[in-house]
Amino acid sequence: MSKVSIQQLQITLSGNAIIPALDLEVAEGEFLVLLGPSGCGKSTLLHSIAGLIDVSDGRIEIGGEDMTWADPKDRHIGMVFQSYALYPTMNVERNLAFGLRINGTDKAEIQRRVDRAAEILQLGPLLKRKPAQLSGGQRQRVAIGRALVRQARVFLFDEPLSNLDAKLRGELRREIKQLHKQLRSTMIYVTHDQVEAMTLANRIAVMKDGRIQQIGAPGEVYARPANRFVAGFLGSPGMNFIEGQLQQQGDSWHFHAPGLALPLAGYAFQGTPQHGMPVTLGVRPEHLQLRPGAGYQAQVTLVEPMGNHQVVWLQQGQSQLAAMLAEDLPVSADSRVDFGIDQTRISLFSGDNGQRL
Repeated sequence: MSKVSIQQLQITLSGNAIIPALDLEVAEGEFLVLLGPSGCGKSTLLHSIAGLIDVSDGRIEIGGEDMTWADPKDRHIGMVFQSYALYPTMNVERNLAFGLRINGTDKAEIQRRVDRAAEILQLGPLLKRKPAQLSGGQRQRVAIGRALVRQARVFLFDEPLSNLDAKLRGELRREIKQLHKQLRSTMIYVTHDQVEAMTLANRIAVMKDGRIQQIGAPGEVYARPANRFVAGFLGSPGMNFIEGQLQQQGDSWHFHAPGLALPLAGYAFQGTPQHGMPVTLGVRPEHLQLRPGAGYQAQVTLVEPMGNHQVVWLQQGQSQLAAMLAEDLPVSADSRVDFGIDQTRISLFSGDNGQRL
């Protein structure tokens, strides 16, 4: 178990700056998730930690040792890929043991590590099967086991669940979380799936264009996004946005948009607000309430039943809004409804640069 320290990391591929200059500290025993859209640089960052991509500048430390230019085999990492990367002609037991045999590890020690990995990941009944005889979830557990037997300082996961169906993703996600709880190892996990990020991480680092936009506990990043990009990327459906402006009335501030005027009493501004400045109001779907006399009106355009709840899409002026409601509340498309906004759960973003106000 080791901490990972990345200082002023720069990665340039084919003349393009994929990661301009990045600092990141991953604490010992932490489960950090790198979250972002395709092409944001998260996998490139992970591969640089593993030593699979050369850096252009900066420093990578693992367990206090400079590993910037060390070979992958010397970095004491275990890596799990999206594609499983199992040897098709070897059974599960030999797949688990192969790397140790190549390194000349004692046979008794190999057997001890394989047995332990098989017990932790419930692979005992599968040890004599070949990859073609395994399901996708079982193959990925073998891939995790192969990293586990290395007794790595740091485990790196590169979108390991993206090839699985929804049910298997949920099952294996729980297994990975349980594995971290049991091993207390340092884990860095790359995904574009926000559900994986929110459920697995001690901290989430949201990335865009090779830069970390925000890093923090899942609840903090979700409730207080640092900018409009983070706010829109997290959540399903995503955060609602309404364009408007700030208005000062005496000592109080209000948000104004066509058909909507919201008092901002108690809102913790991070900077100095200015009268008339353009802003974007953000509110999560679960913080819109549909009830008679709530204060604002909108047209229902679509209702999506989701089992234990329903997503109701509203047209309010120029804004399309989503609200989450209990499944038994009657709402029909094309009807007019009253809605309210939980003013204590809103976010405000600058109309100029999208940063949180």
